[in-house]
This record gives sequence, structure tokens and C-alpha cells, in this order.
Amino acid sequence: MTHHLAKNMRLEQKVGQLFMCGFSDTVPNEPILRLIREYGIGGVNYFRRNVRDPAQAAALSAALQQASEVPLLVSIDQEGGMVAGIERGVTLMPGNMALGATRDTDGVYRAALIAGRELRAMGINMDFAPCLDVNNNPDNPVIGVRSYGESPDLVARMGAAAVRGYRDAGVTATVKHFPGHGDTNVDSHQALPLVAHDRQRLHEVELMPFKAAIAVGVDAIMTAHVVFPAYEDRSIPATLSPRILTGLLREELGFEGLITTDCLEMNAIWKGVGVGEGAVMAVEAGADLVLISHRIELQIEGIEAVIAAVRSGRISEARIDASVERLLRVKERRGLFRQPDAAAKPDLHDVVATEASLAVAKSLSERSVTLVKREGRFPLRPDAGTYVVWPDMRPVSETAEPAGQETTLGRVLSQRLTEVKEQVIDVEPSDEQIASVLAGSQGYAQIVVATYNAGFSEGQRRLVRALAERSGTDLIVASLRIPYDLASFPQVKTYLACYENKPLAIRSLARVLTGEIPATGRLPASVGAYQAESSPAGQPEIL
Repeated sequence: MTHHLAKNMRLEQKVGQLFMCGFSDTVPNEPILRLIREYGIGGVNYFRRNVRDPAQAAALSAALQQASEVPLLVSIDQEGGMVAGIERGVTLMPGNMALGATRDTDGVYRAALIAGRELRAMGINMDFAPCLDVNNNPDNPVIGVRSYGESPDLVARMGAAAVRGYRDAGVTATVKHFPGHGDTNVDSHQALPLVAHDRQRLHEVELMPFKAAIAVGVDAIMTAHVVFPAYEDRSIPATLSPRILTGLLREELGFEGLITTDCLEMNAIWKGVGVGEGAVMAVEAGADLVLISHRIELQIEGIEAVIAAVRSGRISEARIDASVERLLRVKERRGLFRQPDAAAKPDLHDVVATEASLAVAKSLSERSVTLVKREGRFPLRPDAGTYVVWPDMRPVSETAEPAGQETTLGRVLSQRLTEVKEQVIDVEPSDEQIASVLAGSQGYAQIVVATYNAGFSEGQRRLVRALAERSGTDLIVASLRIPYDLASFPQVKTYLACYENKPLAIRSLARVLTGEIPATGRLPASVGAYQAESSPAGQPEIL
């Protein structure tokens, strides 16, 4: 069927299939409908700006599919935890590093299965997850808790389990960012990072999780806008490299599924070769799906550039045909060509945010909280005055979009402790805010400071160090994103890693702080002198 369909497409339609585009509305607007009807794009990419809740998302997906002659791949970045395209009304699973702290691969499978079923019920058939970067660089500004940890083996086992979960839910998993974005200290949204390791090291560390995903039959792999001199010239990122996409991924590793780019509007491409030339180079390199997420003028530029490259002979039509065949096979495998049976379609309420699904998320979250260091008084005393410092998080990179923060640690602890006062500060607190905390916390027997990527915040570091020097007060620090914060203030006696600041994680942290449940999580990444533990946390690894 797919071969017959591809054979009867015009060149413009075939090229259109190679593009996945984003748009800026909660309904099908003129730009996305133009791309679907005039250019025949192969897929659409959702962001928070597009989806409000499950019912609206399902209606949007149905309307977009109705407008398209060929079924669309509909994607979203639903990694869980800190990176989620939709949160309201769904089961938001813990993110990868929180899952890594549980060492529970069966739990990872169930989390992906549940998330996948919910996405599928909303008409979303492709998830840009899981992230298989090995985060072995504490200074990485863009991966961090999006990784399962620093161990290639742990990331490989958990990534393979997630791929199986999404597949069993009928959703196309997209592992990323090939060949590895973990050991970088530059955000590819902003500039072009470089990983200087030799080929042997890349195979032993960065590539191991991708090999495991390929072995279990992953449908799609997303490329990294990162330079790898071991394989390619220092000016050419993996996304645009034939040696990496075709030579390494296709020929050496034997991957037969979809190769999709990360968004070409990221500065690593847009401010380099530009979106139009970037699209051409990505297809030349071996990409099957080109992602352009935001501006219609750049989306059209990319599509028209590839059409022109085929007409000029720079790219052969056979090269386009090969990608179209792969895309259509994935769509067929996911059942997108079958007419939906309205009678057999489950009600959203029977699939999304069910009591059983929420219980799985709660259990995984509670088992992720990690007590890294315990040299001071712990847990909190219920009858002692407690002063809480809460960082008001604002997005620090394009991987996190604005979201409300109604659930704070102070509010949750106030339901459990006699006297709680909470002081909200900026992620980069001012001198005035630091002085206010130091003065306001006087007289409190116990202080809890929640930190958020303190390694990147000089103000947070100064504040915690000043509080740690105060005698007669029990100080507890809990990190709400990357666990490396402790390295910035080793004098702190009690330190926990929570890995995310979502409501479920904050409630789990509060239960640990008050002694309601034990902290059973294990560090997935080394923090200063505290090494990541590779052994399972009390239950067998299941693949």
C-alpha cells in the first residue's frame, strides 16, 4: 500500500512528507492548513501553546487529520517531569533522572505505556522521547535531568524499556539526541556544541543507549545539532553530516527506521547555514523528517529549498522516495491508514489520568527522592518553626516553556507542620532578597532551602553558604532540578535531590522531609564526593 501511494505522489507532495511543522494556535489556523493542503507536510509538532487539555488536544488532532490527504504524524515533547508539552488533565510521569533514581526498568516501561496510551487517545501518535543522552557533564545546560543518569548501561536499559512501553501503546518513540548531547556545556538552542571524544569512547558511552534502542526496534531517532570531530569536520553538526547519519547510524549501526532532525530553527543551524540550506543538507545527510517548529516563512523556505535541490539534481528523487517509503511504513505500522472505529474508540476519561495511572506516577515519584547527605538533624520536627525558601522558577532554556507554580514546598509543608513561613526568591536572587531571607529566617529552628540549578546561580550559592554558616539552626537543602547543587556548598549537612519541581515531586519531597516515607532513591549521577550507585534499588531489573 505504501509503495503504491508513494509512487503516485507528485514531487512536491513527496518532499512535503519529509517535513514536520509547528504552529501557534489551539485550532487549525491558516498557516498550518496551508502547509497541510498546499505542501502536503508529513506531520505536525505540538507545544504547550497548542494543547490546553486532553479533550481540546483530541479535537485538534482530529481536525488536522481531517484536513490532510495523507495521515499525519502528530508529535509532542512529552518526556515527563520538567519537559512536558501537556500537563493539565493527564498523568504527568516523573522525568528521566527521577526514574533513573528508582533503578526500576519495569516502572519505566509502565510509565511509557501509560503516557503513550494517553497521547494516543488525544490523537498524538509520536513522542519525542525518551532522551538517551548520557549526562556525564554537570555543566550541561540543556540535558541534565532529561537524562536517566551518567551510566551508559543504566541509560541503555531504561531507554530500551521506555521504547517498548511506547511501542506497546501504539505510539512512535523517538530517542534523542543522536549521537549524544550529554557531554556538552553549550545549549544547541543557542550555539553549536562540540563533543571531542574519539570513536572508541563514543561507542562505549554516548552510543550505547542508541544501540540498545535499535536492538529493541525503535521507530525513530532524533539527531543532535552537535559537532563530533571523530566523524566529521568541526563545522558540520551531526544533523547535517552524511558520515554520521548515513555512515554511522544507517550503515554501521544498522538502523532502518526514521531519522528526524531536531528543530532547524535552533541557533546551532539557523545562525549557521540557515534553515533552507540546513534542510537540504539534512536530507542529503540521510534525514527522513525535517523538523521546523515555529515560523511559517522558514517552514516554506525549507520545503522550497529541498524541492529546488531535487529539480537541480543536487538531491536525487530516489533519495526522496526512500524517505517517503520509510515515513509511510511507520504511519502504516501505527495504524494511521485504518479508518477509526468510533464504537471501539475508548472514552478519554477511561484512558487519561485514571486512578490507576496516577497511582503509578505517585509511586515512582516517591521512590525517586534521594537523601544524598545526612549529617544534620533529619527529618523535620513537626512542632518546630520551619522557614522555607522557594525559587520562583522561570524558563532558563527553550526546552521548558512557562508553566504555573501554584504548588510550592511551603504550601505543602504547611499542611503537615505546625508553623511554616515561606519566602519566594528569584532563581537568581538579588542582594535585597538574600538579605530579606537572612533576616526573616532568624529565630526559626529549621530552614529548608529549595534550590534550582544553583550551579548556574551565584545568588543561590551565596544564600545557601550564608545560611550554612549560621549556628543553632538545622538547615536542609533540596535541589529541584539537577542534583549537582551540593557541589556548590559542600558545607551543607543535609541534602536531598528531587530532580524536578512539579506538584507530584514536591508532595513526594514533603513526605520524605516530614518522615512519612523513606528516601529510597539512588543517585543516577555523581555529585561531588557522592558517587552514583549502579546497583538496583531493592528490585530486579526487568527488560
